[in-house]
Amino acid sequence: MKIVIILFLLIILASLGSALFFLMRDKGGTDRTVRALTWRVGLSLALFLLLMASYKLGWIAPQR
Repeated sequence: MKIVIILFLLIILASLGSALFFLMRDKGGTDRTVRALTWRVGLSLALFLLLMASYKLGWIAPQR
């Protein structure tokens, strides 16, 4: 489960980096920045829902 979470975080960071790249390169001429940020928000929401479902199913537990 840790690997899945780390992969999600890396993909989210890559999407954020690509949005920055498109923002600097396109100067607002295209909608690639918006698409990259939309992907980032969607992936973040999917990660949050995955963590909530994993907790409910008992796949992950808080450490004490």
